Amino acid sequence: MNQPSAPSRLVALLSRAGLDWFLLALIGVVALAYFQPGLGSKASPVPWHTITTVGVALVFFFYGLKLSVEKMRAGMRNWRLHVLVQVATFVLFPVLALLVRPFFSSESGVLLWQSIFFLCALPSTVSTSVVMVSIAGGNLPAAIFNASLSSLLGILLTPLLTSLFLHTGTGGGQLWGLAMQLLWQVVLPVGAGVLLHSRFNAFVEQRKAGLRVFDQVTILLIVFTAFCDSFAEGIFSRFGLADIVKLSAGMVALYIAAFGIIWGLSRALHFPRADQIVAVFCGSKKSLVHGSVMASLLFPASAATGLILLPLMLYHALQIILASSMAQYMGRQTAAKEAAVAA
Repeated sequence: MNQPSAPSRLVALLSRAGLDWFLLALIGVVALAYFQPGLGSKASPVPWHTITTVGVALVFFFYGLKLSVEKMRAGMRNWRLHVLVQVATFVLFPVLALLVRPFFSSESGVLLWQSIFFLCALPSTVSTSVVMVSIAGGNLPAAIFNASLSSLLGILLTPLLTSLFLHTGTGGGQLWGLAMQLLWQVVLPVGAGVLLHSRFNAFVEQRKAGLRVFDQVTILLIVFTAFCDSFAEGIFSRFGLADIVKLSAGMVALYIAAFGIIWGLSRALHFPRADQIVAVFCGSKKSLVHGSVMASLLFPASAATGLILLPLMLYHALQIILASSMAQYMGRQTAAKEAAVAA
């Protein structure tokens, strides 16, 4: 009998520990960004922005190829799920931020709380939310619909929420640019994929594993370039290690609290498992892309812009690592249940 190779044994050991190559790669690209921020920053000669923009558009084009018009129509009719996701994104998170406001009484504490509230007012991510739902075996049409809807609503609701509780200034022209970016990167690729579904769906089904790797590599590039920019601009250099650890623990607590509340509500509403997966992964995410753009719009010429972005950067990294682990676990559970039903 052939003995498994050393790499195979290592992969099996990491899998039992809840780790896989993607999680290790996430840690690796963050470490690489720390030691070599110039490789992926805006100053790099490599056109990273163009590469990641095309990558995200292709991710959604391939998702569109998997979807039929009938499935999309069915997903849009699931109004209870849509309401839960959007309420979690734009109501639950700000309420959680307001509940902890009394603990930030000092001058520096107020600035930190404002940055946390800004994080809580942001829309959900699009690409990573949908990827995680796909990995976990959730309702993909509903995930695309909710993630896209959240991004569209965020263009209006994020400035509104921050103006109610923080001192901001907005630039309408740049917000319009954000809406156009969403149109080109998400709406049009998905629409093109849906239109070509009947012709290329079989091709996509035969290459599910390869497309999943493409999704994950795209996320790795997004994370790498985002952290390169942050390290190159010295965002993290203004804080001590103890401050970063405490804030990181707070972001973990925020993510787990939101995830647990949304999961509990979806179970109380008797959602099927596929919809529960959509609710927790779309409702618990926050968009680094939207946050980075909106910070420059809502806090123009502010010396605290770096501080505004710090909780978002930490939450972005932690949500990907935690959500990846949860999505992989749920995906194995979903696959096991489907195999049991087929047997």
